Amino acid sequence: MLSNEQILQLVEKAQQGDQDAKSVLIEENSPLIKSVIKRFRDKGVEYDDLFQLGCMGFLKAIKNFNPQFGVKFSTYVVPMVIGEIKRFMRDDGSIKVSRALKTLNLQINKFVEKYSHENEKSPSIEEIAKHFNVDEQDVVMAMDSAKMPLSLYTPIEDDSESLNLIDRLESQDDINGKMIDNIALTELVKRLEERDRKIILLRYYFDKTQSEIAKELKISQVQVSRLENKILNNLKNKLTS
Repeated sequence: MLSNEQILQLVEKAQQGDQDAKSVLIEENSPLIKSVIKRFRDKGVEYDDLFQLGCMGFLKAIKNFNPQFGVKFSTYVVPMVIGEIKRFMRDDGSIKVSRALKTLNLQINKFVEKYSHENEKSPSIEEIAKHFNVDEQDVVMAMDSAKMPLSLYTPIEDDSESLNLIDRLESQDDINGKMIDNIALTELVKRLEERDRKIILLRYYFDKTQSEIAKELKISQVQVSRLENKILNNLKNKLTS
């Protein structure tokens, strides 16, 4: 097993074009890739094709990884691999979400709400996985299976058009890392000031309108709107820096 420092060194070399470093990383993370793709078996895609898709997602993870995301490389890899497979399946047909995954998703929702209330911060992926005694990739898949707190695909209302949160945060120069943004964004939101974090949670987890948030925080709707825009711009800058 390579240490985290060794993995980061290999990632840096691979990003500079070192093919040997890429090969070592793929070999080292092959069990992780296989553990993710096995959840997509019996979906009409051959195992070898799934592994190839997983490797494509892994290579994208190498290319886009930034230590400033504040997550382990292995944690970063999981949603990238999932995203590559789901993009393929979305183009080739719909993905059916299992009942077990939906159930876990609902349980995670309740846990996140309780944890956030008691600790005034959102739990990390690692903490959620530990609480439910499941793998971190299971947590990621469950959270992505339906509308979840801080999902980048949460619909929001705008005066002029219908948007998703990703539309407000997405960098025009880099749209390939949407899946990982879920993880990176969660980590960033955990570090927000209490009021800013509450606005984001109320807006994109509890589906509160700006007016409802204004009443709860005892400020004007205009202030909420300005604060929301400021927070989102700040998150966008950190995600794309």
